[in-house]
Amino acid sequence: MNLKYKNGEEVSDSIGLLISILVRYPEVGSTNFDPETRNLTLTYTISKVLGEETLNCFKNKLLSCIQAFHFLQNKRPFMVEIKDSTYDKLTMLEVKRDVETISHKEINLITSLMQQHFSDYLLADDNESFLEEDLELQEEMIGHMLENIKGTTIGKKLIAFREEGRVLVFNK
Repeated sequence: MNLKYKNGEEVSDSIGLLISILVRYPEVGSTNFDPETRNLTLTYTISKVLGEETLNCFKNKLLSCIQAFHFLQNKRPFMVEIKDSTYDKLTMLEVKRDVETISHKEINLITSLMQQHFSDYLLADDNESFLEEDLELQEEMIGHMLENIKGTTIGKKLIAFREEGRVLVFNK
């Protein structure tokens, strides 16, 4: 399945990747791709200000889980960075990963940990209208697009986010 713009032009794998991540994982508020650093950033929004101890505890747990995941896959991630920031009454958690070693299974792991740890406060769009088969197809597409962009060197800095039920993608 190829994604297309309204005018029929094909969407690049990097753009399609960002769109598919936001469609498949409604807990991801925004995602960025930087082709120069080859990093993908997933941003999650929590509807309360979290204390430093809570944040550090969760970051350590998430980092340990990512490391264990890669150990079991016999891989070593190049870039794993977890940042937090606070805006008004919200906490933003950014997980930055290299596209060479991240997989759709790891994105699923990260999102599941966010859901488990912050279930009552994690902001997410409603995706109940999607069938399980649609979600599985999105995961498959994410896997294919990640594989396709691993070998590419050309691309634009992109950011994608949700607004009023739509996914918007911009060139940074």
